Amino acid sequence: MKRLKDLREYIDALNQLNDIVDITREVDAYLEMAAITRRSYDLISPAPIFSHVKGADPGLRAMGAPASLSSYPGYPAARVALSIGLDASASWTDIVQSLAKSKHNSPIAPKIVDSAPCKQNILHGENANLDRFPIPFLHQEDGGKYCNTWGTIVARTPDGKWTNWSIARIQKIDAQHMTGLILLPQHIAMVWEQWRAIGQPMPYALVQGCEPALPIVSSMPLADWVDEADYLGGHFGEAIEVVRCETIDLEVPASAEIVIEGHISTERDAVEGPFGEYAGYAVKETSMQPIYHVECITYRDNAIWPFVPEGRPVDEFHTAIGVAMSAEILDSLRQANIPVTMVWSPLETAVHWLYITVPANWREQLPNTTSLELTEQIAKRIWNTKYGPNCPMIFVLDDDIDPTDSKDFLWALATRMHPTSRRIESVGPILPLLACYKEEELHAHQATRVAHDCLQLAPDNGRLAHSSFSGAYPLDLQKKVIDNWQ
Repeated sequence: MKRLKDLREYIDALNQLNDIVDITREVDAYLEMAAITRRSYDLISPAPIFSHVKGADPGLRAMGAPASLSSYPGYPAARVALSIGLDASASWTDIVQSLAKSKHNSPIAPKIVDSAPCKQNILHGENANLDRFPIPFLHQEDGGKYCNTWGTIVARTPDGKWTNWSIARIQKIDAQHMTGLILLPQHIAMVWEQWRAIGQPMPYALVQGCEPALPIVSSMPLADWVDEADYLGGHFGEAIEVVRCETIDLEVPASAEIVIEGHISTERDAVEGPFGEYAGYAVKETSMQPIYHVECITYRDNAIWPFVPEGRPVDEFHTAIGVAMSAEILDSLRQANIPVTMVWSPLETAVHWLYITVPANWREQLPNTTSLELTEQIAKRIWNTKYGPNCPMIFVLDDDIDPTDSKDFLWALATRMHPTSRRIESVGPILPLLACYKEEELHAHQATRVAHDCLQLAPDNGRLAHSSFSGAYPLDLQKKVIDNWQ
């Protein structure tokens, strides 16, 4: 495993794959940067770096599509794989299995260092001005520029026992104020509620452009009271370097390009939104949210501000959340002694669907259990967790198919899912951003979730052979055909 310790080292690695494009002409932060990035998603092009952004201070840069599908031929997962220390050739399955396995590594606390490149420039007071940075206006329906789509928010409980690293969208209000979603059961909301209970504004640090693994791990639905820094240290087998903030009692990743420091108000004083969300539609809703007061900004020379114009799949929301949630659910099911081989949220479904595959011998591991009962066990385990509200549709399949391969899973669903039966329905909490529900359900945060039993009904506990090249012919004949293919 190779840890890439900052964004620039990561960009160098992508350059070696010809997966970076430098855009040196002037571009506008109002929609143009985002439009270029959205088209790069559609074409699966190299990630764009913008070095001349209209209105931003000279030298300050922006990066789009930091961890979406890679243009590296044959390896769409390369950006995410490199981000978490794997080889660029790693598959989605390799990534999910690696993150799930790291849940059981010994956590390693971060290491405080005396200084870091993000201290090269320090702005206080009126000089701590967001207007000087290349902050993008992402969708024409949005309520304003969005300061955070790929950065990590650092927050700590008042008793100092839990430091949380998370991602949540944050909108710019003016040069020194922002607002963003702080909603339970998100961990940032849990921390904020503790500060609100004692009547004090919450210290925060917003980190942009840190080492590439951090946004992925900040997206993971880790258990309450678990520090993401400790998990990431355990994943790499070495402590993550952090540096103290200038004005508040927090430490931030030393790899940061830009750090914004300040306090969050105790009340919901600002209108947030609308914002084009990950389901792929222009959302019209707004809500009242707390205000982020900007009190200090530190940054590297020629700093890079990464951003994600969320929308129709596939972009970073889908790669990060799809991978992170799949890894967490895989480990959770295994901890419940439910036999599973893989969990995957297909990126093309905007992380609305979830596939679970089970091994051929699951009936031996769970005697006297029907396939519908197994499906119910899996669904209940998932729906009763922090990430359950994200999972309205669950499909349980045999592992003779690859859930990360759209050809495999579409064929399997079409031929193994009964149109009306063999499913579990449950009414429970849902994420209000899911696009498949009615408006009243989204406002109530409650709706029906469904789990489909798509397991093969083989009376001998075996599996039906595939009528395919690999399934319908003897191995020696397959080899002969391949050897003579030219």
